[in-house]
Amino acid sequence: MKIVTDSAADLTAQEARWPDISVAPLFINFPEGEVDARSLSPDEFYRRLEEMHPDIPTTAQPSAGIFADLYRGLGSEDEILSIHISSGLSGTLNSARLAAGQVAEAAVHVVDSFTLSGGQRFQVLAAVRAARAGWPREAILERLDKIRAATEVVYTLETLTYLARGGRIGRVQALAGSLLHIKPIIHVAKEDGKYSTLGRARSVKRALAHIADHLAGLYAGQGALWVSVMHGQFLEQAEALAELLRQRLDVGMLEILRISPVLGVHTGPGIVGAAVVPLSLLEEIA
Repeated sequence: MKIVTDSAADLTAQEARWPDISVAPLFINFPEGEVDARSLSPDEFYRRLEEMHPDIPTTAQPSAGIFADLYRGLGSEDEILSIHISSGLSGTLNSARLAAGQVAEAAVHVVDSFTLSGGQRFQVLAAVRAARAGWPREAILERLDKIRAATEVVYTLETLTYLARGGRIGRVQALAGSLLHIKPIIHVAKEDGKYSTLGRARSVKRALAHIADHLAGLYAGQGALWVSVMHGQFLEQAEALAELLRQRLDVGMLEILRISPVLGVHTGPGIVGAAVVPLSLLEEIA
């Protein structure tokens, strides 16, 4: 079985090179042309973003044609699980479904992660582990459902300006306008995979404490957790959040990772948050 995802999954560079994972590109449209987001380091991207201020680039999903070529390139011998950024946040899943219908020679099963970034990555890594262990498709899909239901992706922003300019405010719009200086606490709602606010704070420090409180309440008594702290260009705050979560959670694994530039378009450099899942849901796969 082969696993396909997209660059919103925030796989590490090493993971993206695994032979059983294929990563479809998401694109960033700068004034000088379209760029595959995978070709930009986060720091290079934020430098270019700063040069564009006050404008921001736009993003584009892979076309159905890109997905069709990718599926055909994987051959017809293996099943393909194609796991993508939430349909509530991107049209990428639609492109994958259109392509799957066009490629009769491959058995493609398209999966809506209903999340993004570290939460999407958990599902991709679980699918890879299960496929390597010889799990059948239905068992893998069942485990992905459990991981999806048990994962929380929550973050705060130094400013809402980028979400507002990019038109991605959604249910966060109540915080826009004169409240752009407020630090929102945003998560990805499990029922539809869209952004929703959990609260607000007047400083990043207070927002990080709110995130720690939220996660401590959500995962109390659930055993050891896999915690991925994610940030744009906000390492000091990411380290502060990591320390808070070590103090408040039963941390079995903790890492600090950068989010993809294609997600940074809509958040700016001042994003920090975490993706959390019970570690047992991945460790049990063998």
